[in-house]
Amino acid sequence: MNAQQASVHLQAQHLNWQVAAKHIVRDVSLHVAPGELVGLLGPNGSGKSTLLRMIYRILMPTSGSVHVNGRNVWQSSARENARAMAVLAQENTSEFDLRVRDVVLMGRTPHQSAFARDGQEDFHIVAQALQRVDAETLSERMFATLSGGEKQRVLMARALAQQAPLLILDEPTNHLDVRHQFELMNLIRSLGLTALAALHELPLAAHYCDRLYLLKDGALIAQGTPAQVLTPETIANVYGVRALVRTSPRSGKPLIEFLPDDLL
Repeated sequence: MNAQQASVHLQAQHLNWQVAAKHIVRDVSLHVAPGELVGLLGPNGSGKSTLLRMIYRILMPTSGSVHVNGRNVWQSSARENARAMAVLAQENTSEFDLRVRDVVLMGRTPHQSAFARDGQEDFHIVAQALQRVDAETLSERMFATLSGGEKQRVLMARALAQQAPLLILDEPTNHLDVRHQFELMNLIRSLGLTALAALHELPLAAHYCDRLYLLKDGALIAQGTPAQVLTPETIANVYGVRALVRTSPRSGKPLIEFLPDDLL
């Protein structure tokens, strides 16, 4: 990890987004300090993906600002932003008529000049990225023929090949089986990068994230460490389900047991 990667910082302030009179995100502020893995939680429709899209410059906020290392992302070029942050988004990728290797090579684009050919260094970075997500054997496969979990791992490799110091991840464990969920979260933690991840799985967020932000109906309900945010009362309020929360004797992190027969 170089000095730039060690020092990157994300700051979003008073973000709002609305369609007509409907508020989708309401005055949300968050920050991710250098080297932190921060989780963004909330049920479906809570505004997680919309918030992330404002951060990685797909949706222009109705109001508010996003800064990476003090630079407003909406006042920076697309190339500058691509060098600063890599994104694993929820997207329709089944239309890629490319080999897996070529999909991952797309992550090298921000580092190349116009009309430049891929070089040996690019190929080495791509091979390394595929290896890190346990997808090196997929390199020559056509992307469209992969399973949902395989596609997700390849797209994570593309984000790694981008070599940006900030990772923005929208449900990165989506489509992955349990083993690959843990492997991917372990990988994200091991990179030492600054990362913001929208997650559905509360136990994963409790174990891997340094801090959490919890949304409900587009508004920030709670923030803090996993132990501070993932309380039975807060889980019941936001998700409408009862849960038992105890502290793991091994990790000291919260352990969450849902009680599906006791829905609120």
